[in-house]
Amino acid sequence: MRIAVSGTGGSGKTTIAGTLARSFARLGRQVLAVDIEASIEHMNRGTVRHMDRMLIVTEPYYRSLETTGRLIPLARELGIPRVYAVANKLLDQRDEAAVLEYYRQHGLEVAGRVPFDPSIVEADRAGLAIIDYNPDTPAVVKIHRLARWLEEMG
Repeated sequence: MRIAVSGTGGSGKTTIAGTLARSFARLGRQVLAVDIEASIEHMNRGTVRHMDRMLIVTEPYYRSLETTGRLIPLARELGIPRVYAVANKLLDQRDEAAVLEYYRQHGLEVAGRVPFDPSIVEADRAGLAIIDYNPDTPAVVKIHRLARWLEEMG
């Protein structure tokens, strides 16, 4: 998977994601994953326009779903070829059903489902990464599956 270099934002300011993409491109890296905050700013600036995949992580809450609903058409307008969803912090089957239905209505393919995991809060309180705190916790297991799926896609 190749990541192209993104330019400066529409306002003329260089974004952190753009700087990272340029740095990795100079180093010849084939894969770059950038975790950006949940807002449409990066989409409006076009920071992510050269990415070949986008994962939109959605929680089963109204505001999160609304943000996802705004990101999907922007990703498509930018020409990002593969846009996927990750349902996160799912408490129960009702949460999962609601998020999956939202994705279906918006034509968004599901890449993964991650349950709500109290171990993440405990790890944070201990000042540890969840993988160091408990690598066998349900959320870590699901995230590992998602990472393997992404690797297999090439």
